[in-house]
Amino acid sequence: MLETIEELLIMGDVGMDTTKLILDELQKHYKEYESPSFALEEILASILDSDVPTIPVDIPPPLVVSVVGVNGTGKTTTIGKLAHYYQSRGKEVVVAAADTFRAAAIDQLKVWATERAHCAFIAHQPGADAGAVAFDAVNHAISKHKDIVLIDTAGRLHTKHNLMEELKKTHRVVQKLISKAPHETWLVVDATTGQNGLVQANRFKEAVQITGLVLTKLDGTAKGGIVLPIRRELELPIKWIGVGEGMDDLRPFHARDFVRALMEADEQS
Repeated sequence: MLETIEELLIMGDVGMDTTKLILDELQKHYKEYESPSFALEEILASILDSDVPTIPVDIPPPLVVSVVGVNGTGKTTTIGKLAHYYQSRGKEVVVAAADTFRAAAIDQLKVWATERAHCAFIAHQPGADAGAVAFDAVNHAISKHKDIVLIDTAGRLHTKHNLMEELKKTHRVVQKLISKAPHETWLVVDATTGQNGLVQANRFKEAVQITGLVLTKLDGTAKGGIVLPIRRELELPIKWIGVGEGMDDLRPFHARDFVRALMEADEQS
């Protein structure tokens, strides 16, 4: 049984170190539960569980959220879905197109913000200063009494020092308006990248104060087990999961539901 579980965990991108820890815990405590599978569910949930709310509730508006990640993780569409989520729940959202490197990113985000989420959209010309866009968006939110600012930053490889410095600069510019902004910095990780997701998370955490993860592309073949070592080793809470391309396919993360889905996927495979 342990060999089967070990194989399933490693195939699900959990990684060797975290798999060993889980198996050790299972051997120690499985007799305390009605079945080994229930014991495994409890152990996985205890690793992933977090008492950190999806967004802080004690911060006066506007709440500023910076969304970061490498190219191709689904960062821009994630921001569009976040805007829709909060707008549909009565929050006034401002979306900042601070990915000024890619003209297509600005156009794509504009469609999400204005035509789908129906929220305020702040953008400059392609190639403009990212910090200036973020500054204008936060300034707009303050003057118009908006609730949330979502900043789309340029996708950047975690190995590019100059781009990571630019990200820090964007955050410093926003702090001229609100000293503790961004209040949240969410790292978007593609579930299909496997163990490289852990490397990305580690590098971004070294550069800026990451407060949580968004795990995308869980609708494909990936089981998303990479969140276990990221959560355990870097102590970063998972805030959201993306399970499809639709407007409502970004959902707040719930550890117990995620673990059950992970185990069901393992059983089916």
